[in-house]
Amino acid sequence: MQYFVVMIDYGRRGEAILDPEITRREVISRISSGEYANISFINEIADSIVEDVTEEILSEAAVHEIATSAADLQVACFDHVRDLRKHEVV
Repeated sequence: MQYFVVMIDYGRRGEAILDPEITRREVISRISSGEYANISFINEIADSIVEDVTEEILSEAAVHEIATSAADLQVACFDHVRDLRKHEVV
């Protein structure tokens, strides 16, 4: 069994999120979307071994965020071209 523990800093009342059904991909997705913020640490627990994977997952979430931004820029470019066509004088 594999678990991810995400510790979020809410000031005095920090909170650890442990969902046995959450995958690494879902943790990365929630970080990229902003659902998880102010993260203190992320631990991966597998076969009774605990490993700190904070840096790895935050790096992957940042790469995911950059990839999404690039896609958004490409879509914006196409929207701009479509808008120009609306205003063409024939």
